[in-house]
Amino acid sequence: MAERLSAEARTASLAELSGWSEVSGREAIARTFIFKDFNEAFGFMSRVALVAEKNDHHPEWKNVYKTVEVVLATHDAGGVTKSDIQLAKAMNGIARQLGVA
Repeated sequence: MAERLSAEARTASLAELSGWSEVSGREAIARTFIFKDFNEAFGFMSRVALVAEKNDHHPEWKNVYKTVEVVLATHDAGGVTKSDIQLAKAMNGIARQLGVA
């Protein structure tokens, strides 16, 4: 089982993750990605799904038209783990490739 990050480690990791923040009332991190249209948003989700499946670590997310809202937490660990930080970094990289900062 993955080990939950301490509050200090979570804060330090978030400082390196552009656009991500802690979820109020829950030990999780979140970000909203806004793309130019639905096709780009769905393409982003498809690319992230491949990374998530490869790492057996899946996001909570919701898509409405060009917006993708993501929440990351490791349920088995009861909070944020290194796997969540790695997936957030991968999502940021994919978004950058699509022109979203």
